[in-house]
Amino acid sequence: MDQNQTPLLHTLLSNAVRPHAPFYTPGHKRGVGVSQLLTDAFGKNVFRADLTELTELDNLFAPSSVIQQAQQLAAELFGATYTWFLVNGSTCGIEAAILATCGNGDKIILPRNVHSSAISGLILSGAIPIFLNPEYDPVLDIAHGITPQTIQTVLEKHPDAKAVMIVYPTYHGVCTDVSAIARITHQYNIPLLVDEAHGAHFAFHPELPISALAAGADLTVQSIHKTLGAMTQTAMLHVQGDRIDIDRISKALQLVQSTSPSYILLASLDAARQQMALHGNELMSRALKLADEARNRIQQIPRLSLLCCDDVNFMALDKTRLTVIVSKLGLTGFEADEMLEQIGVTCEFPSLQHLTFIISLGNTHEDIEQLVQSLTKIAVAPTLSASKQTESHSKISLTNISFGNTMGISPREAFFAPTRILPIEEATSHICAEVVCPYPPGIPILMPGEIISKIALEYLQQVQIVGGFVTGCVDNTLNTLKVVKE
Repeated sequence: MDQNQTPLLHTLLSNAVRPHAPFYTPGHKRGVGVSQLLTDAFGKNVFRADLTELTELDNLFAPSSVIQQAQQLAAELFGATYTWFLVNGSTCGIEAAILATCGNGDKIILPRNVHSSAISGLILSGAIPIFLNPEYDPVLDIAHGITPQTIQTVLEKHPDAKAVMIVYPTYHGVCTDVSAIARITHQYNIPLLVDEAHGAHFAFHPELPISALAAGADLTVQSIHKTLGAMTQTAMLHVQGDRIDIDRISKALQLVQSTSPSYILLASLDAARQQMALHGNELMSRALKLADEARNRIQQIPRLSLLCCDDVNFMALDKTRLTVIVSKLGLTGFEADEMLEQIGVTCEFPSLQHLTFIISLGNTHEDIEQLVQSLTKIAVAPTLSASKQTESHSKISLTNISFGNTMGISPREAFFAPTRILPIEEATSHICAEVVCPYPPGIPILMPGEIISKIALEYLQQVQIVGGFVTGCVDNTLNTLKVVKE
């Protein structure tokens, strides 16, 4: 196919300038009715292109023309048999993947450090999770991926599982051996599903880790907006082979996506695909060069270090993801993040001991210069005493909870069960009825159906003490928790 074309973007732009009287949604009628504040902020052209499912623009849920063509171009580029454009982010893709492969009561094998969207998929489908503990670095307090050996062991115990799901790469850019996991999974004739939200760029340069599809995954979900050039909220779901029912994917996506998709978002996926098809290697070469420059210069700053391949010796590491360890400065990552914000640098993700930065095709040499100079400044700032630092770090660690929570009932049963609110000090040993996801580390510590342990509650409280925050639960102050009514 001609990867230079952008069928969806081209048709959208043609319709945006076509003279006609609009008697269809949206109500602003091609920008005429939009608040002046919005047109002053963003201009008028973007609203002219904010169109609905006109005949020429195709239909996302039954594509037969320009959306179909755009998705076929993407499938060819990324190495898939079928590709779906997503406008509800990777979240809806993960949910659809679970819905399409697992029914009520079916087992699915997945790591305990999955994204909260996978928990939503369990609730929607009724699937029963068989959780695996990821490899864990207790020194840096970072959860990595699942090893092939762990997958082999759990499949021997649960050969009736309907699917395996893994996270690849992790938030910190750590990659497990997908090829080996795919081979093991396929021995049981079940599909390997991959949350590849942070790995959409892998297919475009040999110095990056192998893409999940190239490694043999049956289904992968990529957030195109996270590392490539599409707009926020856009993603793609790719499938290859015959282990996934294509019709079930389409039907599942109809359940979890808006029936009024933004054509501007869809067109940004079309344009991002064309950009990578024509210039992907060049753009990623530049991003890798910037990342290498940043890594080399940061390593020269006293008391700073970086997560490197030696720290994850059995996996690959995405070179465009920089995790800077600041604990030797006597600072938490939260404190370092605040200091950087004040001098004009914003990281992707702060945690207790480190800061993670994403370097992508949109970064410049000036960005790298500002990052290095800013880190140099905070490296000589006043720091905590060694005793205070050690005390702070010793109180919070994923080893304290070991991802060892026990399931009392299925996530779906707990979600729909009658509930009550308890003071947090009374919640121990009750069954959780909500998702409790702290940042750090962005992993649900409690989910519907799990028995609440005292150590998990202590961990959550420590997250707040050191400057993190908690999402997903009704009371984000953590004074109370929602539990299943007994």
